[in-house]
Amino acid sequence: MRMRVAAYALITRGEGDAREVLLPHWNEAGMHGWTLPGGGLEPGEHPADGAVREVLEETGYDVRLTGLLGVDSAVVPTSSRGDAMQALRILYRAEVVGGELAVEVDGTTDDVAWHRLGDVAALRRVHAVDWALGHLDEPGTPLR
Repeated sequence: MRMRVAAYALITRGEGDAREVLLPHWNEAGMHGWTLPGGGLEPGEHPADGAVREVLEETGYDVRLTGLLGVDSAVVPTSSRGDAMQALRILYRAEVVGGELAVEVDGTTDDVAWHRLGDVAALRRVHAVDWALGHLDEPGTPLR
């Protein structure tokens, strides 16, 4: 079984019933679903830098990380490469500080959108979305 280490960001806006979460749509090798912005780390890359880079690539937004949400681990029996994989995901909280919403070109995502929290349950989504939203109102660990 191989291991994939990745970093993601939970980005929300608004309050109450109008609160939304930013989700790109992952579409790779016949598998798809709404996901958190983020992805695999480059060799030697710090997870925080990887999260910021991936958010920009997948959403068009520049972000500032505001805290460490946690670490999630999931075993995927059949990955997009056809093998078993352990996905180790480092999740941060982030806020948009610039840029414009844009769909990634030539990547593993084919759409990106803000979704009302109340609508997320009806979406086809990856496990990390549920994990992150389950920790939505936790403060997370501040970054230095």
